[in-house]
Amino acid sequence: MNLTISGHHLEVTPALRNYVTAKLDRIVRHFDQVVDVKVLLTVENQKEKEGRQRAECNIHVKGSDMFAESSHADLYAAVDELVDKLDRQVVRHKDRLQNHHHDAPKRLM
Repeated sequence: MNLTISGHHLEVTPALRNYVTAKLDRIVRHFDQVVDVKVLLTVENQKEKEGRQRAECNIHVKGSDMFAESSHADLYAAVDELVDKLDRQVVRHKDRLQNHHHDAPKRLM
């Protein structure tokens, strides 16, 4: 899995990088065919404090691409919300890939 974490108007500290990496391990635990992950952490210049910290993520898995974004007053809370959204998308994608149709039982004569 290729992981890219970048910041916009923000320096990505080692503590923040470790936090994001630890949270994204949950996604890899649910679906191991993750090819590429790009995370963008942003601090926006808004007057209101709510939703100022923003986290975006693009995930390329075998078969499709997924995107999620989250904004919150706290960057760590935004990352938590982002990973929850991505986890739901990945689990849903995994369920679609699995074949839930069973063959009809063969008749015995």
